[in-house]
Amino acid sequence: MSIHVLATEDKTNGRLYDVEANNLKLKLLFTWHSLGRTAVWRLRVEQVLDALLFPEEVVTGHFNRFIAHKRHNDHIVRAVYEYNMTIPVILTVYYPSAERYFEGGGKFADKILP
Repeated sequence: MSIHVLATEDKTNGRLYDVEANNLKLKLLFTWHSLGRTAVWRLRVEQVLDALLFPEEVVTGHFNRFIAHKRHNDHIVRAVYEYNMTIPVILTVYYPSAERYFEGGGKFADKILP
């Protein structure tokens, strides 16, 4: 389970990441808002990518969006995303208490990686 950022490109609505994970190459777009929230919570983009690509669970959010969960100690990285065509677009990120949102793992409403 390794993740490598191959390249980034700034776009009008965010930063496009070219990533390789488990020998698969894919693109993900982080909105400027999601990158700002990543910084506010003092997370690294790699931590968010780990939650998105190797989640412990993915639940359905409002407006048919998906929320990837990955635990870190007593907290979880929650990454809210949707698809624009085939590219996952990360809308926001936060780092709440795992007790509040974690449902127990193993539930996947979606998976970015097969």
